[in-house]
Amino acid sequence: MSGGVDSSAAAAMLAERGYNLIGLTIKTYNYEAVGGNIGRESSCCSLDGINDARMVAAKLGFPHYVLDFSELFERTVINNFVDEYLHGRTPNPCVICNKRIKWEELIRKATALGADSIATGHYAKVRYEPRIGRYILSRGKDRAKDQSYALWALSQHSLSKTLFPLGEMTKAEVREYAQKVGLRTAHKHESYEICFVADNDYERFLKERLPELEKLKGGDILLGEKVVGRHRGFPFYTIGQRRGVGVAAGQPVYVTKIHYENNVIEVGTEEELMSRVLIARDVNLIAVKALNGGLRVTAKIRYKDEGSPATVYYVEDGELKVVFDEPKRAITPGQSVVFYDGDDVVGGGVIEKIIH
Repeated sequence: MSGGVDSSAAAAMLAERGYNLIGLTIKTYNYEAVGGNIGRESSCCSLDGINDARMVAAKLGFPHYVLDFSELFERTVINNFVDEYLHGRTPNPCVICNKRIKWEELIRKATALGADSIATGHYAKVRYEPRIGRYILSRGKDRAKDQSYALWALSQHSLSKTLFPLGEMTKAEVREYAQKVGLRTAHKHESYEICFVADNDYERFLKERLPELEKLKGGDILLGEKVVGRHRGFPFYTIGQRRGVGVAAGQPVYVTKIHYENNVIEVGTEEELMSRVLIARDVNLIAVKALNGGLRVTAKIRYKDEGSPATVYYVEDGELKVVFDEPKRAITPGQSVVFYDGDDVVGGGVIEKIIH
């Protein structure tokens, strides 16, 4: 229970259905350690969120506990976030948090408390498919709020322990329901930023964590073979970025490559952002046990991507090659590529590199 309307409504629905509930809120970080929002703790897992979750649990009549996962979160999520930027990639910390914190560790704690399953307020669906003996993750009914993209790394064991009460509802229906049953969170605003970068200023966050990044300032920005500017430090740029690049080239230019090894950024035209082939690592397959030959899918390379037809091939050592039918814009190492068959999630992985 984050203290938002979704998890609150999910709890209320399960209570109505007669489930025996325990409310769990996780604390994943300390504000004094991450900075940027001291005194305005309003994101998920914040003090405000904890208090709202506790009040909802009290109203619905079940116990509520706060679990401190901050040490594990620091080790697995924040350290990875920093490390990915230091290697010229743009990470998606929610994917790792979902897998390691909100599912694996939460299931471990919930099981210790005697729970059979965990339930969340995510907009997604899960079902068991007896024909293939696997649990299948699918998109939620509300396509605008669907969160299956960020859940691709969940294991079969995690999915087997999961309930998604909101999977068949839209956000509007959830708010209407929450208001009807008198939940204090019914009209609570959503938080869109990365939870531990509450001011959405990841450059500030990285600089405070690593003061030595100041030494990276002034590296070359290349347009072709020509030096056309100096950058603020390669971790502060992402593939496809145009604003804030600081290059006057007489035409729009975008970040096309980041070379962390020698502190160099390449810029180029929009056409140079287009590519058809990527390699993905840390792959997790959900709807299939293995890939034999090429598998036709619809692949998304970022949360708001509509998805495009592609073929997925197994390479080796848990890596996959994804070949799109048509070039995709700004494929970004560190982000997730997620494969769909209709509404079902076939699997996903972390984008390792682009093949031009």
